[in-house]
Amino acid sequence: MSTSDRLIESTRELLWERGYVGTSPKAILERSGAGQGSMYHHFKGKQDLALAAIRRTAEEMRATAAGVLDGPGTPYERIARYLWREREVLRGCPVGRLTMDPDVIADDELRAPVDETLDWLRERLAGIVEEGREQGEFAAGLDGESVAATIVATLQGGYVLARASGSPGAFDASVRGLLSLLAPRDDTRTSSRPPTGTST
Repeated sequence: MSTSDRLIESTRELLWERGYVGTSPKAILERSGAGQGSMYHHFKGKQDLALAAIRRTAEEMRATAAGVLDGPGTPYERIARYLWREREVLRGCPVGRLTMDPDVIADDELRAPVDETLDWLRERLAGIVEEGREQGEFAAGLDGESVAATIVATLQGGYVLARASGSPGAFDASVRGLLSLLAPRDDTRTSSRPPTGTST
């Protein structure tokens, strides 16, 4: 891994763990094992490096979500698979946590990849809900955009509840409740129950 990549990866981890203020240049250099001055050789400064880290985190989240949402199965099955995919629940969402960082939100440039990623996720989920509605799997009255917003809100809220309680059980309960509301009335599948070892 190049020095630039080590700096970006270390910054990603620190932003997730400590937030923007807690991600000091000293901490980044210590975590990455890069030499003094390496940051300023590859980046203009902390803000520039943080932007590269946030963009990479956002890209990774989109790629992971697309890999599940664009996979095989009915719309309901794909949404359920996305909701139950393996996550580090107690660490929180690496993108969602950035929305609670006042220094990130106050900076238009740092906030942009976060906003764009959440917009992309809502749009992708809305399209899948509309697909299910057209196929008759979901109720005709469902609004794709509203349901997509509810899915994202449930996920982010589930992370918060899990972190507050110190247990992924709260996240699992949120997902089960959402899927029970979304499931077709004649659905007999078990997608409302998590696969063994799903949440971490």
